[in-house]
Order: sequence, then C-alpha cells, then structure tokens
Amino acid sequence: MRHTPLIAVAHGSSDPRAAATVDRLTGLVRQRAAAAGFPGLDVRAAYLGHAAPTLRQALAAAGGEAVVLPLLLTAAYHSKADIPGLLREVRTARPRLDISYGRPLGPHPLLLGALDRRLAEIPGPGVPGQPEYVPAETAVVLAAAGSSDLAAGGVITDLAAGWRARRGWQAVLPAYASAATPTPADAVTAARRAGARHVLVATYLLSPGVFADQIRRDCLAAGADGVSPVLGAAPEIADVVLGRYAETLTDSGAAAAG
Repeated sequence: MRHTPLIAVAHGSSDPRAAATVDRLTGLVRQRAAAAGFPGLDVRAAYLGHAAPTLRQALAAAGGEAVVLPLLLTAAYHSKADIPGLLREVRTARPRLDISYGRPLGPHPLLLGALDRRLAEIPGPGVPGQPEYVPAETAVVLAAAGSSDLAAGGVITDLAAGWRARRGWQAVLPAYASAATPTPADAVTAARRAGARHVLVATYLLSPGVFADQIRRDCLAAGADGVSPVLGAAPEIADVVLGRYAETLTDSGAAAAG
C-alpha cells in the first residue's frame, strides 16, 4: 500500500550540523513508520531557508500529493504564516496538487520524554552514591528559541509547569534565546539566587546552530552545572512526527467526507 508522502519542513540553517540532524530525524521516522502503521513511508525534509531542498522543490519531487508538517516545536510565525503562505502559492500554481497541512510538533506529551532523555545525558554531580541530580535540589532552565507570539510563549510556560509537576524539580524556569525574556543565562542566575543547589539547562531546540551554541556558552558562564544537547533525532520526536502525520490524514479524510 502506498502512503501519502510526508514532507517535514524545518527552519533551516547555514550550520551544516542542523541539516545533518534533520536527516537523522527523518531517517528515524522512516525506521519507525512501519510500527506506526505506515510501512515504506516516503519521508522527505524541506527547509524554509539556508538549506536545500526548499518546500517548493520537495513538493515537486513528491508528485501529486503530500502531507506537509512543520518541524517546529511551537506554533508561531513560521507555522502560522510562512508555510501556509508558501502552500497557497503552490496550490495556485498547481491546483490539482493534493496538500494536507498538519500541526507543529509542540505541544505534545512525548516532548517531555525527549527532554528527560537529553537532560539525562548531562553527567551527574559526582557525589558518591548520587549518580544523578536530585530533582528536589535542582532547578531546570527550559531554554527555547523564543518568539514574539504570545501563544508560543504560553506553550513554553505550560510545558515548564507540566515538567516540574511530573519530575518534581525544585523549579522549571522558561527562558528564551531571542525575542522574549528572560534569557537562559539570566534564568540560571535567578535560579542560583533562589537557592537552587544545582541548575541544569534543557535545550528546547530541535537542531544545533547559533542559538544552541549561544545557550550553552552563556549558561555555563552564568554558573549552570550542565546544558543538555538539542532534542535532535530522539525516538520521542520521531513518534510525534508520525502521530502528527496520522492525525493530519484523519483530519483530511474527515474534511473530504464532510
């Protein structure tokens, strides 16, 4: 059975590590597709800028139909305006093309599992008999890219609150690399002043690049005990992509039936 091709649209970066990470993630999505009920799923990456292929190029290569998913962690300008605008232009030029557009990755409960996975990669505090950081003594800075979109900021705030409740961290402080405050480094300082014995930084970014490097450098300089890697090709992220794909197919089928 042939399934509708999936085009996952990432932001794009001039840093080659970013495209390599997206490639690993789409490869993992292909590997896990059969277990999700989509054996042989055609999964392609596209980029809004700084890398190839563009969304137009990926749609042209996919043939007559595609499910387009924003490979973004929050719903903000790119998922609300940029990608829909490009899709309108493509539909105008190719009216017979069957395009279904899905939701971004976040918010989604599995993202907490991905954050847990990456935070666990930070070496423990080196205390005998304590291989990991004790949640009740540890504050976590949830470092996102940032957006001027208030709804996107609300998603990060809710995610931080849910993570604190789930894991029992002393605190989980939302912070932003751009477009909003506080900065991750300022959040580290605030956590220290509030009396946290340990402060860890969870990098809530999909791919490495300028923001991830900035977060790591500034937070370590501010006194963080450790900074997690980007989410990247985590199994939880791949499963969110496949869940969004299935959801989009269902919604499109319901719309066509109605």
